Amino acid sequence: MKTLHRFILKSYLGPLVMTFFIVMFILLMQFLWRYIDELVGKGLEWRVIAEFLLFASANLIPMALPLSTLLAALMTMGNLGENNELLAMKAAGISLPRILNPLILITILIGISAFFFSNNVLPYTNLKWKTLLYSVKQQKPELAIKEGVFTTINDTYSIKIGEKNNETNLMQRIMIYNHSKNEGNVEVTYADSGYIKVTNDEKHLVATLYSGNTYEERAESSRTTTDRKHPSTKQRFHEQVINFQLQGKGLQRTDDDLFKTNAQVMNLNQLTRTKDSLKKQYQKIEDAFQKQIVNTILKEKKKEGKDSLHKIAYSLSVNSIFDTLAIRDKQVIVETAISNARSTKSYISATSDDLFSKEKNIAKHVMEWNRKFSLSFACFVFFFIGAPLGAIIRKGGLGTPAVISVFFFVLYYIITISGEKFARDLLLNPAVGMWLSSFILLPLGIFLSYKAANDSVIMSSNFYIETFKKYLTFQKSILLKVKGIIFPENKRP
Repeated sequence: MKTLHRFILKSYLGPLVMTFFIVMFILLMQFLWRYIDELVGKGLEWRVIAEFLLFASANLIPMALPLSTLLAALMTMGNLGENNELLAMKAAGISLPRILNPLILITILIGISAFFFSNNVLPYTNLKWKTLLYSVKQQKPELAIKEGVFTTINDTYSIKIGEKNNETNLMQRIMIYNHSKNEGNVEVTYADSGYIKVTNDEKHLVATLYSGNTYEERAESSRTTTDRKHPSTKQRFHEQVINFQLQGKGLQRTDDDLFKTNAQVMNLNQLTRTKDSLKKQYQKIEDAFQKQIVNTILKEKKKEGKDSLHKIAYSLSVNSIFDTLAIRDKQVIVETAISNARSTKSYISATSDDLFSKEKNIAKHVMEWNRKFSLSFACFVFFFIGAPLGAIIRKGGLGTPAVISVFFFVLYYIITISGEKFARDLLLNPAVGMWLSSFILLPLGIFLSYKAANDSVIMSSNFYIETFKKYLTFQKSILLKVKGIIFPENKRP
């Protein structure tokens, strides 16, 4: 390895490691701010919190690598330019692409490593993180009860509150559905106010309700549908205590199999197999739908004893046949036609919703398949934005490079989120949606690389000042010429 390459690598690897941990810390703090409500007050052990943060950090690595690559490239080339070291290299006849050769190699290795991490490690950490987060949400369920949202307790009770006082923990407009009989919403309790707390041994959830009613529907002895009375009972209470049994003390771990069908916990091979299976199901439903519509509307009939190739032309007047029928028969035909039209419309609507749901599921798997490549390629794109930009602005440190890096990363993040949203809503091809940010930023990186290789001064304030002065001079000369044409001076004899 040449001395120049060692010097460039030494100047780059230090800022790369430093910016990576800085970015990871910022993203982890943002992550904690988002999920702080799920962790506080749950009585979790430090091992559980450390495990939660470890899996969360692994999930943030694919996002931190592109930003740290951009910031490190900006700082490295900016420091070299600010200290005139980049100028000395160019004066010695070393071009910018040759200077960047070792850094390009390191960026390629980072991109390949990021791909293998996303394909082999990230699915496992996503599975563990989702399972642990779900388990934490089930811990102390009275803290998970939110306003206006149904919360399930032990798959038996559903609780919804209208309002909660965070200081006194008094809840207003409490509604509790009892599903223990597996007969639907046949028993519901409504209270004006109350408290819901967990016992000290964390084995029971006690709901103390004030001023409410309990409604319960009774089963009917008659099986006829003409004389349904819908019997029910209503019990009025001023105070009632309901005891919900919990699973026990400590964090109850959920089985990983609950989230194994999620696209984010699959590698490339699993995503490909699942995507192909979903496409076959989609095609099967679509073919069955087309056959059903053809059979319902056209109703083809085969003639026995006739050659299938023999064509017979019929000339029928539907109106004349319909007019010959009796009024009662006409009513039956019209009612039958209306019933068939309604059933066909309902079948089309249900099948359309089913196909749309399956298509969105397929798009989700396609997005995750492309994400493993697009995030790795983003490191390459950001390097070719940061390195030439640093060579142009010639400013090192964390000041100017940090501002520019945040700007480009926010732009990348906005484009990525927009592309994913359009892809999830099937407004854009899933593959295009995942690569949209790279397609937009890559030409910018190529443009900056070209300008840096040709010693452009596009980031210099003097360049824009001189350009503006030239523009004003040009405008002034044009105005003088126009004035001379419109108002010519009188020639003396």
